[in-house]
Amino acid sequence: MNAAGSASRWERLPPVPDSRGFAGAFTGVAGGALILAGGTNVAGDRWRNPRKEWHDAIWVLECQDGAWKKVGRLPRPCGYGVSVSVDGGLICIGGGDASTHHAEVFRLDWYGDSIWRTPLPPLPSPCAFGCGALAGRVVYVAGGLTNPWDTTALRTFWALDLDATDAGWRALDPWPGKERMLAAAGVDGATFYLFSGAALSPGREYLRDAYRYLPTTGWERIADLPRPAVAAPSPTPGLLVVSGDHGRYVDFEPPEAHPGFSKQVLSYAAKFDRWSVVGEAPFSRVNVAVVSWHGRWVFANGEVRPRERSVEVWTMQ
Repeated sequence: MNAAGSASRWERLPPVPDSRGFAGAFTGVAGGALILAGGTNVAGDRWRNPRKEWHDAIWVLECQDGAWKKVGRLPRPCGYGVSVSVDGGLICIGGGDASTHHAEVFRLDWYGDSIWRTPLPPLPSPCAFGCGALAGRVVYVAGGLTNPWDTTALRTFWALDLDATDAGWRALDPWPGKERMLAAAGVDGATFYLFSGAALSPGREYLRDAYRYLPTTGWERIADLPRPAVAAPSPTPGLLVVSGDHGRYVDFEPPEAHPGFSKQVLSYAAKFDRWSVVGEAPFSRVNVAVVSWHGRWVFANGEVRPRERSVEVWTMQ
């Protein structure tokens, strides 16, 4: 897959048939189909009297020129968990709603006419707004919030070996930097990357630092991002950080005139420990999971600007 932002080919898939779209949904591939489950959107007058709603619907798109269909529900309305696709199924990790975050982990499988849910070992503690990815056969989860009202983010790093799930999640040494939520995860072979995110101190601090983890050597700090990329689409497509919130428009007024999050695409060259700007995406997005499907990276829905979601489904090659 092409990893040069400006040289990438961007295309659209059929939109999710919901008038508001979703942010923070579990997204991945199961049974060869694209899955989108749960998430949040804003009801009512989103500019003057917004009301955040949490959802439990599971949507499936079986082919690229097909139509989305609703095939089931999550155990409860849930958003802002971690999505990992592996072995033909979608692993949904943590997440929560306005009052509670969850430690629950389960796998969704699609068999062409029904969706199946299989429990997996729970996280060591509840977690939402973290990030995670699959490196080799190990699922990693970093950071987040234990509770919706927390004023300090997590500095936790957990691992689940998919070939030894009975052993449950292991707590590993965290990265040598601040606690954070809404970071982006990346993977290159067996190496796990942690990009940007936000610390709470107690206001939100937009971070540019980045780290990589290799099981044999542990953590290493790498070059800072050129800009913060809070809540950027994750796991990143390769080592590209697409869009994300740079923090320049915090508390922008009036909210309906907010210009949206960054469209900039950043590329990390591991060999040279160097970042470069490689173009722009045709959209601005945060709080959207990324998955590879039919040789393309898929960005399904997400948040365009505060209080506004999108029904669009974009792909990049």
